[in-house]
Amino acid sequence: MRAILSPYDKTGLAAFAAALVKLGWELFSTGNTYRVLDGSGVAVRPIQELTGFPEILDGRVKTLHPAVHGGVLARRDRPEHLAELAAHGITPVDMVVGGLYPFVDTVSRGATLDEALENIDIGGPTMIRAAAKNFPAVLVLVDPADYDGVLAALAAGDVPFGERQRLAQKAFQHVAVYDAAIAEYLRDGSETSAGMSSRGARAGDDDAKPSGGAARGVAHMPGAAAQPYPRTVTLAFEKLRDLRYGENPHQRGAIYRDLSLAERASGGVAAAELLHGLEMSFVNYVDADGAWGAVWDFEEPACVIVKHATPCGLAMREDIVEAYRLALDGDPVSAYGGIIAFNRPVDERLATAIREVRNPLSGARQRYDVMIAPAYSDDGLAILKGKSKELRLLRARQPRIGGWRIRQVSGGLLVHDDDIFGAEEFAGRTVTERAPTPDEARDLAFAWRVCKHVKSNAIVLAAGGAVVGVGAGQPNRVTSVALAVRAAGERSRGSVLASDAFFPFADGLDAAAAAGVAAVIQPGGSLRDPEVIEAANRAGIAMLFTATRHFRH
Repeated sequence: MRAILSPYDKTGLAAFAAALVKLGWELFSTGNTYRVLDGSGVAVRPIQELTGFPEILDGRVKTLHPAVHGGVLARRDRPEHLAELAAHGITPVDMVVGGLYPFVDTVSRGATLDEALENIDIGGPTMIRAAAKNFPAVLVLVDPADYDGVLAALAAGDVPFGERQRLAQKAFQHVAVYDAAIAEYLRDGSETSAGMSSRGARAGDDDAKPSGGAARGVAHMPGAAAQPYPRTVTLAFEKLRDLRYGENPHQRGAIYRDLSLAERASGGVAAAELLHGLEMSFVNYVDADGAWGAVWDFEEPACVIVKHATPCGLAMREDIVEAYRLALDGDPVSAYGGIIAFNRPVDERLATAIREVRNPLSGARQRYDVMIAPAYSDDGLAILKGKSKELRLLRARQPRIGGWRIRQVSGGLLVHDDDIFGAEEFAGRTVTERAPTPDEARDLAFAWRVCKHVKSNAIVLAAGGAVVGVGAGQPNRVTSVALAVRAAGERSRGSVLASDAFFPFADGLDAAAAAGVAAVIQPGGSLRDPEVIEAANRAGIAMLFTATRHFRH
């Protein structure tokens, strides 16, 4: 039995190779893998003894040879294939152990185009694909986690067909993710090739080595035309773990990490570190993602509380503890069992407030399912761990702003650009007889930021840099106004209102005026804008048009 070993990841390889030798296997290997195995005392031969040809072009060509691919691809159930091998003096290859250089890591560290190209493996994917194609006869391994199982099966006789097929599927997926990353890198525009050396860093194709690279991040071609929506696109995700269940207990679930270049360099809840508490659920992740995205739309210290994907409390203050108290006051009923996020580290003082502050309505200690922050002090973490054994404490990096947002629909995907504010929106255009006061203008800008994160039809009431009422997800806007007013109660008097889209009729504005709303910010653009403006003027409400809407479906 003959095997070719050439993985980038050498984890457990020496022990695996030594076990194969004991089972009677003949081993060949390339470049650095050969040196590692030979140095470990494993009986292994260099690949050139199999091919009869030296490695050339700084290692770019090692395994691209009929002695390799003929031995891998020959069907054992076809006598004519075996006769051809014999006629050319080629011995069948029964196992390929591969694994490609982590291209994403290379370019994420700031590799030049020259370095990136030298870390594009050619021989490795070709050999892996060939072995996977012929999986009934050739074992293909791309993950060290599979070594022990394969060894056990070989020692017992042979690897079953079903397991061979699983390994082949895994191999094709491994190559597909690798190719997707390269395609994304080239699509987004690498640095200009002017000045490329005629000889790249010695990475090799079958056995690539790290190439270093500048620390300035992935460069982009100046002035290059972006291709945001190519004709075809391949998405690459890696499973982090299975979830206990999906959205409901009868549904299975798992969480995957986005392997795209931009996402790897950013934060987000998928990569968040669970410091304490129960395992995260499907719904926990959905709500945590909403809270984490919302809180980072504020440069000032801010706290957001999310329940069922909707912010029910949000406030900003220089004093983060005060921001927390005001966020909780926004909707104490909904906040119970919610997700709380901060855009500042959680220290001992903030953690103490979270532990001690009681629900303003019930008087009971406030309960949260998840807390997410960029950092925790040692004392703050200890206090929060003592608050509850179940409270999930997440530490995450700031999420990426910009890029694509993707949603699955039956039979396909919807793709659009991230919803990003324009600076001109916050100035707005005064369309009423009365302009907002400076305090109202600040609250309008705050409410407008919050409104983007509320499900349409979205209405947000705010006062003093804090949310006092939210109406979300209703089929008509006037009902959303009524819900926001009901949640705010007396706090609606003197508050400001943000609407994610225009008022189609004056009834929503009339309802806000009756509740004592002082100022409104909305996109405008309705055929009945004059009627809405007239209603605002009658009530003495100041109103701004932003000319931009922020639907969130």
